[in-house]
Amino acid sequence: MLLAFGVSLSLAGCGRGAPERATRIPVVTTTAVEPAVFGQGIEAIATLEAARSVQLASQATGRVLQLQIRQGQSVRPGQVLLVLDQTQLQAEVASLRAQMQTDRLNHERYERLVREGAASAIQRDQYRQAAMASRAALVAREADLAFRTVRAPQAGVIGEINLKAGDVLQAGVPFTRLVSNSDQLAEIELPANLAGRIRPGLSVVLQPPDGSGQEIRTRISAVEPSVTAATQLLMAQAPLPVAGDQWRNGMRLRARVVLGTRSQLAVPFASVTRLAGQSFVYVIGDRGQLLQRPGQVDRQQLESLPASTRFALQVPVQLGEVQNNRYPVLAGLSPGQQVVTSGLLTLRHGTPVRLRQDRARDFR
Repeated sequence: MLLAFGVSLSLAGCGRGAPERATRIPVVTTTAVEPAVFGQGIEAIATLEAARSVQLASQATGRVLQLQIRQGQSVRPGQVLLVLDQTQLQAEVASLRAQMQTDRLNHERYERLVREGAASAIQRDQYRQAAMASRAALVAREADLAFRTVRAPQAGVIGEINLKAGDVLQAGVPFTRLVSNSDQLAEIELPANLAGRIRPGLSVVLQPPDGSGQEIRTRISAVEPSVTAATQLLMAQAPLPVAGDQWRNGMRLRARVVLGTRSQLAVPFASVTRLAGQSFVYVIGDRGQLLQRPGQVDRQQLESLPASTRFALQVPVQLGEVQNNRYPVLAGLSPGQQVVTSGLLTLRHGTPVRLRQDRARDFR
């Protein structure tokens, strides 16, 4: 049975003229109850993961001579991050470069002598091999020298640094992380029993943890082929279509994966009030409809109003979860009913109202 919350009608101007009474009747806006498309989905937790996040390590072992970065610093590709001690390698490179030049000159000299008939081709080939070997040794040692300067492989922000100038850095041991938050993926944790329904292309709605109510829409781009045995969770990935300092690697978000859609009667978020855990809306009705559920309305005052007067009737409703600022109606309303969307705080069950378009028509 529908509940009726009634108070005495806000009738104005008993014994006064009709124009004065009309000006005291609240003017409201309405919208029709009609079907809307709602998504059927599942709530989940998503963790942001930077698509370009790398552990930085040196390819060589050595003492840190210069540390040119700090935590939180933005770097560009190729920027020098740190320099290891290069004294011994620089000396070796200089020696190999001198040897290569000597071998090259010997090879060039014997090339000329062979053309003049003063040396054999065998001698020339021996010096050619020596020149090639010394050049290869120089190139290899120069590469070792280059490894003692660590550069940024990409643009990003430096994380926590686990060393300082003077420390000995071991080859292959990470000393910090370089994160680019401009390109991130949402790692979504989903129950394993939904594995047959999760596929690339499904819509995902992400909600940031700041409580702003902002919704970010994206789609699943990839699904893990296996389920995590310990947690029985299936991981799916969706790209984050926005960027900014508020989106950080490792941040956890609420996510809703839309598994399908349905058409259902809907009312705007602005039309709903709540009292003691029950949801209500105000629908527009006539005198006959009000008399069916009069509540505490004064019948004598009601009879004094014109027959064409419309009223705000408070109706209890059952609603689903809000989506796109609309509630799906589970029970309590019928298609085509007009629900009030403005001035709800001034209304009670049975309050006479005027629709905004009617007021506009009066002023023409």
